[in-house]
Amino acid sequence: MPFIMLTALLDMISIGLIIPVLPALVGSLTGTQTDQALWYGAVTFSFSLANFFGSPLLGALSDSYGRRPVLLIGFSGLMISFFSTALATSVGMLIAIRLVAGAMQANLSVANAYVADITPPEQRAKRFGMLGAMFGVGFILGPVIGGLLGSLDLRLPFYAAGSLAFVNLLYGYFVLPESLPASRRHAFDWKAANPFSALRRLSQLKDIAPLAVVVACCGLAQFVLYTCWVLYTTFKFGWGPRDNGWSLAAVGAVSAVVQGLLLGRILRLISVRRLAVLALISSTLAYALWGAATRSWMMYAIIFVNLLGATVSSTIQSMISSAADSRNQGKTLGAVGGINSLMAVIAPAIGAPLLTMVSHLPKGDWRIGAPFYFCALLQGAALFLTVAHFRSKRRARLVAAGNGTGMGTG
Repeated sequence: MPFIMLTALLDMISIGLIIPVLPALVGSLTGTQTDQALWYGAVTFSFSLANFFGSPLLGALSDSYGRRPVLLIGFSGLMISFFSTALATSVGMLIAIRLVAGAMQANLSVANAYVADITPPEQRAKRFGMLGAMFGVGFILGPVIGGLLGSLDLRLPFYAAGSLAFVNLLYGYFVLPESLPASRRHAFDWKAANPFSALRRLSQLKDIAPLAVVVACCGLAQFVLYTCWVLYTTFKFGWGPRDNGWSLAAVGAVSAVVQGLLLGRILRLISVRRLAVLALISSTLAYALWGAATRSWMMYAIIFVNLLGATVSSTIQSMISSAADSRNQGKTLGAVGGINSLMAVIAPAIGAPLLTMVSHLPKGDWRIGAPFYFCALLQGAALFLTVAHFRSKRRARLVAAGNGTGMGTG
């Protein structure tokens, strides 16, 4: 576990380094703010679209050839994309680079499959939380370092990120052990690696299909949040880059503390299923309150009160992993990654128009929170589906137990 945690930390720091400066780099290659917003959307869309097709493919490859070589492919792709981005001279070049990066970068889903390989089902929620904590720490450190380097030179963070990805590649090659034994691998199937086939396969798995819809709702809400956060706080409170940087660091800090330190303790007190329900309730309320907030400090208060909301991804993913066959962890979690990638493609097309509709309203107006109210509805739907799924499973167990008792009595 320490090996894959360090890998995830280095990976997220390298990705986080470019977050504060990529929009500015796009702006340096365009003429107006309108063009900057348009082409930044295109750059973001290209990465998400390529990742949607690449994630299940790499997940299936990891089931056939092992996790380690696929992780090395991802590190290589990141390294090449970061160095190429630093040398980019046009928006078209940036879009091409992000397409290649998205296609080769499925490290999160493969890392989750790695954890599933080495962890018994009853401990997976805790382990996924530990991995999530590493991403949280990386999300704190990466943007801060990237912002500092970007203030010196706009392209410097990309060179730093490429260098860190190269360090991760060397670490993975010389240190990181393989987690998937040959006995649990199987032949690669192109049809199964198709992202739409992967999604259909999830829908056909009785114990997983409802949870896959939950993942889609939560993922769409999360990516709408990512799309709208900076512009929303600017319209609502007049925040600048520094204010937004601190707020994102606060989100990362809460995620790291909850998933890395508190999740294991919480799971000793309540079950994974109960925690999933409480987490969805907490996040539903948080989205609604972010939208209705009238003061800047309220945004921070909601971030720190919404502790359980930081466990949604780990708990749902743990249940999906436990329901999947041990030989298909990569495909299953790769398909989950594909769902999230698809939501990342859809989110800007929903979040941006919602925010545009209310952008003319005065600062502090509660209606500016329209994107967050939409997110709250999505989380509420996820909560309803999760509770219904658990109740259905409970009824099935009671029926099975009754039939068993009847047979024994007869």
